[in-house]
Amino acid sequence: MAMTDEDALDFAIVVYREDECWQAELLPVTLTSDLHGLIHALKQQPSESGTIGLIAVGDEFFVALRVIGDRVDVFLSDIAASWDFPLARQVLHYLDVPVPDEEELDEILQDEETVLPAGDLSIFADLGLDEMELGILSGDIDLLPEDVLSSIAARLGFSEPFERAIESVFG
Repeated sequence: MAMTDEDALDFAIVVYREDECWQAELLPVTLTSDLHGLIHALKQQPSESGTIGLIAVGDEFFVALRVIGDRVDVFLSDIAASWDFPLARQVLHYLDVPVPDEEELDEILQDEETVLPAGDLSIFADLGLDEMELGILSGDIDLLPEDVLSSIAARLGFSEPFERAIESVFG
C-alpha cells in the first residue's frame, strides 16, 4: 500500500486470537494519544495468546503493545517523537525512560538515518519476530509506520485481518 505523506493518518488496531484465528479491529482514533486508554481497551479483549495493539501516528512513529494477563509489554519506534506527540511521551513515562532533553534530542536528530527505539524489542519473539528483526524494521527510515506495522502483521501471521482493518481507515 503506497501512500504519500498527506495520506498518513493516525490509527490504532487491536489484534487477538479467537477460535485459533487471528482477528483485527479498529480502535477509536482518540486512543492514538492515550496510552492508558489503549491498555484498558486491550485488556477488555479476551484472547488465547494475549492481545496486541498496533498504533501508527501519522508518518512519524508507531507503538506496539502486548497484553498477556496482567503483563503489558510496550515498544516505541522513535524516542525523538516524545517531544511532539503525547502518546510517545506517555510510553517513555510508562517505560520509566527519561524524555530526552534538548541537547540529547539534537544528538539523536543529528543523524537523519538513525531512529532510537525504546521498550521491549522482544515483544513478539515468541510469535516469531525476534529482537534484531524488529529493530531493523523499526529503524528503516524509508518505511512509513503503517508499512512497518504491515510487515510485522505479515511476519506474525495476521496480515489479512490487519489489512482489512487498515482498509477501513484508508478506504
